[in-house]
Amino acid sequence: MADSADSGPTAETAKGKLVRRLRAFSASLPARLNSLTARVLLYTTVWSVIGLVILAFVISNLYAAGAERNLRDLLRTQLYSAVNSVSIDPETKALQGRPALDELAFQQPGSGWYWEVLPLGDYKTDKLASDSMEGIQVPTLSNTEVQFNPRFERFYQTKDSAGNDVRVAEAEISMQEEASDEGSDFSADEPEAVYRSVRFRMIGNHKVVGDDVALFNRSLYFALALFGAGSLVLNAFVVLVGLRPLDRVRAALTRIRDGHAERLDGNMPLEIQPMATEVNALIESNRRVVERARMQVGNLAHSLKTPIAVLLNDASQMQAPHNDLVRSQAEIMQVQVQSYLNRARIAAQRDSILARTEAEPVLQRLARVMRKLNPDKDYALSIEPKTLRLAMEAQDIEETIGNLVENASRFAKHRITITARIAPQGVTGDDPARRHWAQLTIEDDGPGLEPGQIKEALKRGRRLDESKPGTGLGLSIVSEIVSEYKGAFSLSRAASGGLRAELVLPMIAAREN
Repeated sequence: MADSADSGPTAETAKGKLVRRLRAFSASLPARLNSLTARVLLYTTVWSVIGLVILAFVISNLYAAGAERNLRDLLRTQLYSAVNSVSIDPETKALQGRPALDELAFQQPGSGWYWEVLPLGDYKTDKLASDSMEGIQVPTLSNTEVQFNPRFERFYQTKDSAGNDVRVAEAEISMQEEASDEGSDFSADEPEAVYRSVRFRMIGNHKVVGDDVALFNRSLYFALALFGAGSLVLNAFVVLVGLRPLDRVRAALTRIRDGHAERLDGNMPLEIQPMATEVNALIESNRRVVERARMQVGNLAHSLKTPIAVLLNDASQMQAPHNDLVRSQAEIMQVQVQSYLNRARIAAQRDSILARTEAEPVLQRLARVMRKLNPDKDYALSIEPKTLRLAMEAQDIEETIGNLVENASRFAKHRITITARIAPQGVTGDDPARRHWAQLTIEDDGPGLEPGQIKEALKRGRRLDESKPGTGLGLSIVSEIVSEYKGAFSLSRAASGGLRAELVLPMIAAREN
């Protein structure tokens, strides 16, 4: 009882693991079947199995029918051998003779192999039978159940008294009774011939057919299973080789997506070449759209620059307090116009494969500028890896990081730390389709912000410290740019007590060797 109790939890645990694995496999089955390779392999495998099963069924039945015909032909041959070996004794009028059958089965009682010669009608004599039929009875079917054919033959199946499943071949023969030479008077008229009806029966054990068919089926199933396994392996190889160009296309598209290539190149099959041509045309069209959007944004920015500059210039010549009001509103308008222009430009090229920028040169240049503007501050820059590339325009990176670094420089006491690295597992933006993200942080050792102040700081035009210069739009612009790139932006308290700004931005994956 103790053993049973101990083994119960183990068995239950194993059963639970099996159930979980089956559930996990069934849950992942739709995704697995969504693969073109898996579909082709599945369909060809199912068709091959069905075809082999049908083939095995047809061949087995054809062979079984042939074995039945062979048994019937054998019984017919042995039957007429018995007919030629039996005659009527002229003196005793009894049946005489014995078929010359060499099979030992005709001498073994109950073997299922018998022969029998039976007198019919008014012919009264003993029957002839094989030694194997001693004590054995084989039922005879009536003429109404199985009729004789025009050759006075018939074949049917039954069971003997020993339980053997047997096949019976019968023929009814009219045999001429030979006259005796004793007391014959040659001067007398020739006597009329006398014919006797005799039934010949040749009986064979159907087990030989069953054994023969079973042996053939085993060989057939083994051969077909071996052929099927080989065919499935060969079919899988052919499918994988045949679909390899699609893998090349997928790899090429990945390289384009990751920024390592700008078009689909390579020798493509005739069936895939039109798709490659269309993809290249789409890439080129996208390039032209981006360039056109850039040009239009630049034209709009240039056309608005002069009117805003005129307003700012006139504001400087106006009397207080009207000059401060006009100047502040013109500056806000300038920043807002630039913000919306940036949003339009980013929307035009956000999903473009052309947006790719090396992070280190941009951040190094930004750090150098800030060191010159704030010589009393220490700017620490850390980039890991050095080849980190962002899926963004350099201008957007400069504006985003620049706003945050400029904001940190206003409130930092001595040190600003800029860190760029690959985002840890689980840190992602708002785009579930993208797999690669970078994490950038800007920290200062200033007074920092409380949670409630952080919410206020992110509002457009909101300034928490009116003594510092600015429009209050910097953090809002950062949030908008990051949102356009489907990234993430957050503020929190740094370990040094200052403000910590964290950006999650789309990254270009490093090219695999």
